[in-house]
Amino acid sequence: MIDVDGLTVSFGGPPAVRDVSFQVAPGECLAIVGESGSGKSVTARALVGLAGDRATVSSRGLTFDGQDLSRLSEAGWRGVRGRRIGLILQDALVSLDPLRTVGAEVTETLRTHDVVPARERNRRMLELLAEAGIPDPEHRAGQHPHELSGGLRQRALIASVVAAGPSLLVADEPTTALDATVQVQILDLLGRLKEAGSALLLISHDLAVVSRLADRVAVMYAGRIVEEGPAADLLADPAHPYTRALMAAVPAAHAKGTLLSVLHAGPSGACAYASRCALADDTCREEDPPHADVAPGRRARCHRPFERLPELPPVGLGGDRKAGPVLLSADGLVKRFKDRTAVDDVSFELRAGETLGLVGESGSGKTTVARIALGLLDPDEGTVMLGERRWSGVREKERRPGRRRIQAVYQDPLGSFDPRHSVERIVGEAVAITGSPRNRRRARVIELLDQVGLATGLLERRPLEMSGGQRQRVAIARALATGPDVLVCDEPVSALDVSIQAQILDLLATLQRDLAVAMLFISHDLGVIHHVSDRIAVMKDGRIIESGPVAEVFGSPKEPYTKELLAAVPALTSERSPR
Repeated sequence: MIDVDGLTVSFGGPPAVRDVSFQVAPGECLAIVGESGSGKSVTARALVGLAGDRATVSSRGLTFDGQDLSRLSEAGWRGVRGRRIGLILQDALVSLDPLRTVGAEVTETLRTHDVVPARERNRRMLELLAEAGIPDPEHRAGQHPHELSGGLRQRALIASVVAAGPSLLVADEPTTALDATVQVQILDLLGRLKEAGSALLLISHDLAVVSRLADRVAVMYAGRIVEEGPAADLLADPAHPYTRALMAAVPAAHAKGTLLSVLHAGPSGACAYASRCALADDTCREEDPPHADVAPGRRARCHRPFERLPELPPVGLGGDRKAGPVLLSADGLVKRFKDRTAVDDVSFELRAGETLGLVGESGSGKTTVARIALGLLDPDEGTVMLGERRWSGVREKERRPGRRRIQAVYQDPLGSFDPRHSVERIVGEAVAITGSPRNRRRARVIELLDQVGLATGLLERRPLEMSGGQRQRVAIARALATGPDVLVCDEPVSALDVSIQAQILDLLATLQRDLAVAMLFISHDLGVIHHVSDRIAVMKDGRIIESGPVAEVFGSPKEPYTKELLAAVPALTSERSPR
């Protein structure tokens, strides 16, 4: 269906994508995995003519269903995009029209591509919303994107893309914002489209999702494919050290309390990964090897693809966390909005040095609980205590002296930074709140950046000039500037690739060990929750339906919903196929 030969994309400097080749057949899923900046999304956009005005795109061959895409004009692309090639992006809020209802968004696709007669469009639109896992589609169809949760927005975007029945789906992180049960629905939907004959190019940092859906996997690093092969074989027995580092970074129960971060990059060698590879030798720094056959259908760009690669030992954090006094407590919280009760009789305690994981589907009330805990929203009933201080139901003037004790780390730091400000100013403003003298603030900012693993060379950078992982580290540095007792982390790693995610989780664990800070950690990723939490609380329809030590809840869940949630989590396949 799609045949890519020697794709190279540059933006005026070194190529972002270098000599990439692959094919995807009808009814097949090829997954491309790799870190942020590896070239995955640039590759995806180049396939639909959206690499950007500054991009220079070249290839030896780029054909779709026999048609030469490299010769298309913009008018020609408009005949291909949407109807024949569909693109699902990660950020639904940007992709959807904020002035249009989601029902109108899906209906426009049906109308533009003349998919069904006019009299059937409304029925088909509701079917598509339901197939994408949107509950009560008749009601949701009349809502605008800002009225939906992140998960519902992503499902609406997917419904609008698949509405035209494209032959090739390019899905760039399509399930990142979704909780486990909805993720399963989307994966099942994509799986049905694949079985019906659609070709699927899946880009994801979630290796469990990849193992569930992909037939083949291509691993990208520094713009090149370093390894490729059948998904089951590659994930069970990776040949390239970089693939192994990615898999080692996946949060899991067996890795709890373990530093998972891959090595930091050093000076570039002839092999792009040599500076980060613990197994590199002089040959790796002198030659950039071509792909070598590892096994039937397997290829890897490594000098030692036939060797059994030794295990890279993890570095333990050491010592068990011991919970201290209660720093944050909630009793009987209730919060009502116009048409629903978002939080219904929620109670919990959070102690020093402890992490409480809060999980549940989109719309279950997790973020509302976080906003109440932060004092950004007052409950209609119930109380929140910050230590021995009443935190809810008081005037902001009374709450302000205690604000430095509780800080937030959000999913999207870019949305919480002023894009005009430098890193020094972003963190420095938080330092100023503590009363630090002006002549000592820069030194304190540097100290905080060092604490989160960032170099002083980033002081003058703006948010848009940093990677996602760097921005999240700046957000954590800003949160730590006031010396908080409690961190409220709302999906702090869901938008990050697996290796950067591991670095941020390691950083939070280290800070918790060193500073005894308590964390309320909200995530839809149960692998992350299992890895970081001491206790877990499961929310459904605004209520906590089950709670307890993480090993107990994950090992012996009592509630049917908890069992359903755990059963829905994609598992990283570890079965080996015979070589």
